[in-house]
Amino acid sequence: MNKFVCTTCGTQYPDSSRPPSSCMICEEERQYVNPNGQAWTTIEKLIESQKYKNKILLEEENLYSITTSPSFGIGQTAYFIKGNDFNVLWDCITYLDERTIEEIHQMGGINAIALSHPHYYSAQIEWAKVFDVPIYIHEDDKEWIVNPSDHIILWSGEKLVLHEGMTIYRLGGHFKGGAVLHWEDGNEGNGVLLTGDIIQVVADRKWVSFMYSYPNLIPLPAKTVREMAEKVKPLSFNRIYNAFHKIVKEDANQSVQLSANRYIRAVQGELFQT
Repeated sequence: MNKFVCTTCGTQYPDSSRPPSSCMICEEERQYVNPNGQAWTTIEKLIESQKYKNKILLEEENLYSITTSPSFGIGQTAYFIKGNDFNVLWDCITYLDERTIEEIHQMGGINAIALSHPHYYSAQIEWAKVFDVPIYIHEDDKEWIVNPSDHIILWSGEKLVLHEGMTIYRLGGHFKGGAVLHWEDGNEGNGVLLTGDIIQVVADRKWVSFMYSYPNLIPLPAKTVREMAEKVKPLSFNRIYNAFHKIVKEDANQSVQLSANRYIRAVQGELFQT
């Protein structure tokens, strides 16, 4: 029996004697099936290849990024927040080896895993088992859980306080249960918002954007983007980290509000004529 992993999105499936016929995550219009066809691997094979390793980098005080090199699957970044006696892994990656486990234990271990949306569920169950911690997923996205586990806690409503100074907010948008993590103590007390790609930092790092599907370039309705921007407007955060190591370094809440206004003007045909 093997826990097969989709090579395109990095999602790990439950034990089975043969690979699934398809990947539910990739078959859906927000993702894609590799043009060369569906392919599978396992974490064990990735480790045996000796090709991959995880890089854990200090981004700022008490915040670390975790990425796999060379890139695997979607290639997202997970973040480790070192809090007051409570450490959180925000979003997840597939690759997990003994070196990574040891490094994280040296940093104090993990107390909880929280997810922005299904594209980054990856090998969340593997991580949860190793560190014996709960996984927090919004109940609106429960249909995308391909690997059920008692470690998963489905939360509901518009926000969930994980610990003092760490709160998850449901914004919707990219996925119905799409969430962001507000870390009040981040950026020297000025506040950090970890957004996955529910709010996406773009090439011009003073701006962000919002999409239903990023690889297939399907936009969100103006009404949805306005609602998302309004939900974060009352929060105090100066900085945003997205899922691909892009950062809005200052005045991040203002960037969200201005970006939402620009986006809405664009999709309503008011920003330009072409």
